[in-house]
Amino acid sequence: MSDMFMDSPDYTILLIDDEEDVLEFLSYNLSKAGFRVIKAPDGAEGLKLARKHRPHLIILDVMMPEMDGIETCKAIRKIDALKNTIVVFLTARGEDYSQIIGFDAGADDYISKPIKPRILTSRIQAWLRRYGEKSTLHDEDNLIIDREKYAINLRGNEFVLPRKEFELLALLYSKPNKVFTRDEIFGQVWGNDVVVGDRTIDVHIRKIREKIGTDSIKTIKGVGYSYIPALE
Repeated sequence: MSDMFMDSPDYTILLIDDEEDVLEFLSYNLSKAGFRVIKAPDGAEGLKLARKHRPHLIILDVMMPEMDGIETCKAIRKIDALKNTIVVFLTARGEDYSQIIGFDAGADDYISKPIKPRILTSRIQAWLRRYGEKSTLHDEDNLIIDREKYAINLRGNEFVLPRKEFELLALLYSKPNKVFTRDEIFGQVWGNDVVVGDRTIDVHIRKIREKIGTDSIKTIKGVGYSYIPALE
């Protein structure tokens, strides 16, 4: 078990999957790593347990009968008490379109089957690294980013973003006018040991722009992204 987990508060992880062997495999390895693990065999039961236990992280399968992972994720994101919960899809599918649908549903990230325990633990470290951090970034009355509350305030309007979108915006805004390369963004938001699709950053940037209506996030073609404050 890593020092991070030994010194950190107890984290609760909810696993939602219709395959019993997958649930047992994940439960065994995550419990061994020091997490409190809750299991659900389907999306409906997962929602009930999520409301009851308010887990820090939810790992759910995409392909499930009746209520699939996409529907379950959308329902989770409508529960105010779970607005800061990290939602990660477990899938054997690697197509870009499935990832885009997942991010649109409110997912923070993906992990692909087959799962290697050490890789899973490393990725959980990356997902939970900033959990509970307290920091407020602000630029007079223009944009305020509160890491403690995971809240965004832009010109008096408040927004709630999924965790990865929040962390991406906070990273860009932490150093206005600096160009963050794609590698820097992947390393600081997803973790160096995390492998994600090439379009992951682009999808997150698009959703941030759509949700908060800012023109300050600039694409630097062939390099990365930069937050350039608008001139009044």
